Amino acid sequence: MTMATPVTEADRAAVVLMLMDDAEAARILAQMEPDELELIGERMIALGEVGADGIAAAIEGFVRHAQTASLPAHDRPAQFRTRMAAAVGEVKAESIMQRIAPDARPRSIELVRWLAPQVLLELIEGEHPQAIAVLLLLQEAEPAARLLAMMPQAMQPDLVERIARMGKVSHHAMAMLDEILSARISSRFGEAALTMGGPREAADLINLAAGNMGKVVIPAITQRDAELARAIEAEMFTFEMLYTLDPMQMGRLLRDVESEVLVDALKGIEDEQRAPFFAAMSSRAADGVRDEIEMRGRIKLADVREAQRRIVMQARELAELGEISLGAGDGEFV
Repeated sequence: MTMATPVTEADRAAVVLMLMDDAEAARILAQMEPDELELIGERMIALGEVGADGIAAAIEGFVRHAQTASLPAHDRPAQFRTRMAAAVGEVKAESIMQRIAPDARPRSIELVRWLAPQVLLELIEGEHPQAIAVLLLLQEAEPAARLLAMMPQAMQPDLVERIARMGKVSHHAMAMLDEILSARISSRFGEAALTMGGPREAADLINLAAGNMGKVVIPAITQRDAELARAIEAEMFTFEMLYTLDPMQMGRLLRDVESEVLVDALKGIEDEQRAPFFAAMSSRAADGVRDEIEMRGRIKLADVREAQRRIVMQARELAELGEISLGAGDGEFV
């Protein structure tokens, strides 16, 4: 059987397209004009079977063309953003562009990703829920969850639903959000430098880090600045601090803790450490939790730590509201 040999540019293009998988070829064909599609289709059918030499000739011609061609730099960020948006969606594409194209990115949107949830709460007060939902998606999961928890309870279901239904977000909408945030930041802070970081943020990083980072970091900082080390340590709320809560305060905390979360958290500690939790419950409720712990079987250590982290977050919120206080050793952290 005689193998077809690509001769024209259209022949070579047809062969290269046939080497691609269906999805890749379809994406390229979708960008062609009708006359180009007709020509390529004709050549694909007319070529018949193409042998190894024909494939090599097509690729060689493609390479020769690439060696003489050039890729213009004009509007490259916009070109990349369009393709990235098609691949991963508008919100993620915008976030990526903020990282890799600083001259083209909305500066305020990038800045708010570093602001504490308490500061963000003031900036978005009275803003449309859709804008708030987009802002939550631009945050990392941990600060976004904290910010959502600070929002009025009546708004939370609407925000979560908007996030779940979120589709494409236009570049125009992102630009409008950036303008709103710029105005709010200017109004809130004026010309003064923004306050970022602090002992609380440093403690958050230590608490979220794997391993026993605090045992290494705090002593090292103490050697350089003992006062700063104490300030960071005071913000490091840990699950073990909950053992010092009296029954009334523990009861207040447990009212906000889901049963499954509590069971997972207690599964990872010893019986005597569970005593402060059971002391805040009725005998019947405590027996029920004990039974659930026994029936739960083995669970991953990561699940235990996540459950304990969630309870600590709720305890911290209550402590900030003054509803409970957390004591540890030689001091009390409120």
